[in-house]
Amino acid sequence: MNATHIVEILLVEDSPEDLELTQRALRNANLGNHIQIARDGAEALDFIFCEGPHAERRIEDTPKLILLDLKLPKVDGLEVLERIKNDPRTRHIPIVVLTSSKEQVDVIKSYQLGVNSYIVKPVNFEGFTAAVQELGMYWLLLNQPPKIDQ
Repeated sequence: MNATHIVEILLVEDSPEDLELTQRALRNANLGNHIQIARDGAEALDFIFCEGPHAERRIEDTPKLILLDLKLPKVDGLEVLERIKNDPRTRHIPIVVLTSSKEQVDVIKSYQLGVNSYIVKPVNFEGFTAAVQELGMYWLLLNQPPKIDQ
């Protein structure tokens, strides 16, 4: 994959409003250049595992970060998380759950499955924007991921 097609963030979100707000917040923090959108869990798994319309991708070209909603059509976010974290080729990818669910069962299950961070979406625009910008800055610029031998 050449440099113009490098995906830094896989954004998995089915809400058009939250999708737009997240993209705007990342762009405002100069982090919005290389985002791949998946609108459901099946689409996210196809992208990560190079299947269907993403069969031409190399699985080694993983995103630097996955922002994952839990309440998704087709395949829910917990199943997406489990599949990614159970595969040795993809388990190193940081996954941040960005969801409206405050349910402790979702928080606990996410961490049991290996999520790196769980963030409840703030309800106001300013809070949501600040949260997305800060998590993007941390995971893309400050965090030092392991070097993976492919």
